Amino acid sequence: MQLAGAGPAAGPGGAAGASPAPSPAAPAAASAPPSPAQPATPATLTTSAGPQAASATSPTPRPAPARRSGSGPRHAVRTSQQGGRPGLGGAGGAAGSADPGGSTGALARRSRAQSRVRWELLRNLIRKDIKVKYKGSTLGFAWSLANPLLLLVVYTFVFQVVFKSGVPRFGIYFLSGLLIWNAFAGSVSTACGSVVGNANLVKKVRFPLAVLPLSAVGFAAVHFVLQLLVLLVLTLVLGYPLIGGGLLLLVPAGAVALVFTVGMSMLVSALSVRFKDVPHLVEVALMAWIWLNPMVYAFGLIQQRLHEYTWVYELNPMAVVVMAFQRAIYVDATATKPDGSQLQVLADPGYLYYLERLAMAGTISLGVLALGVWVFRKLQADFAEDL
Repeated sequence: MQLAGAGPAAGPGGAAGASPAPSPAAPAAASAPPSPAQPATPATLTTSAGPQAASATSPTPRPAPARRSGSGPRHAVRTSQQGGRPGLGGAGGAAGSADPGGSTGALARRSRAQSRVRWELLRNLIRKDIKVKYKGSTLGFAWSLANPLLLLVVYTFVFQVVFKSGVPRFGIYFLSGLLIWNAFAGSVSTACGSVVGNANLVKKVRFPLAVLPLSAVGFAAVHFVLQLLVLLVLTLVLGYPLIGGGLLLLVPAGAVALVFTVGMSMLVSALSVRFKDVPHLVEVALMAWIWLNPMVYAFGLIQQRLHEYTWVYELNPMAVVVMAFQRAIYVDATATKPDGSQLQVLADPGYLYYLERLAMAGTISLGVLALGVWVFRKLQADFAEDL
């Protein structure tokens, strides 16, 4: 076989004398395999192979991998929330490991700024709830102040005139415990629907979600403080001895009630988003719970029935809080029944008894608060999806 250009027509001027138009044998010569004297190169093979060979050697597209477990919307929410925290694998974690000193100071300033915004937002929500409740009312906020006055008249007539319970000034005894219970029950029931009732806000706006149940607690606390002041003024007007060291019990009793209320409010507000039966369960539980507090009956009746098991009754933090409020405002530890027998109205005439019980109730309340905060933080990342 002769190479192209090596025939008899090829001479010193054979290359110049070749025709510019390609001969019909040119494609066949180009597709012939290279000779041993001229080893094949990738460029030669590619050129000789043509478009069909190039397309045949192109890699086949592989199918897209299946979605990994944990890559859904809830995982994305958790990942985005962890991205700005140092040490959690996000951008903030990488920055924190690269510059721990500057990152710590920035996080501290950001935390203080968020705390200020949170308290400002909480105040605005409480103010908004108060305005909405009494909007268009003639007396407005005065209705909340008239409530204890009306209750004092009604319960005094029913339990002192009609049923003759034997407890002197029964209205004062009853209201001194009822006001703090109403604050607790109102906070929990309102907080139960605080997140669900603001579903559009939760889905569209990024803000500290804990302010929703806390605003319910703050709203009830404002009413409680003002109603308590009205009760104290009415007690003094009626000539009942009120000024004394027992009023100091209002401070620890109020602190225990606040901690327990916040814990329960955060717990039920988070659970009600995931489990839709929680609001109905809370409503029934509060209706039964009110009778586990010594308001309609004297605490002495509980001691007569339970004897050495009275401590089981005192495991209820709200029962201890109610007893402490009654001791702070109501001073008649014992009363005489119509048949001449003595009735122990208060649990104890001193103060140490209540401080010991409040310490135990405070420990239980701190546990409830820790549980409520933990459950709320664990479930809040899925609030928008559950709603």
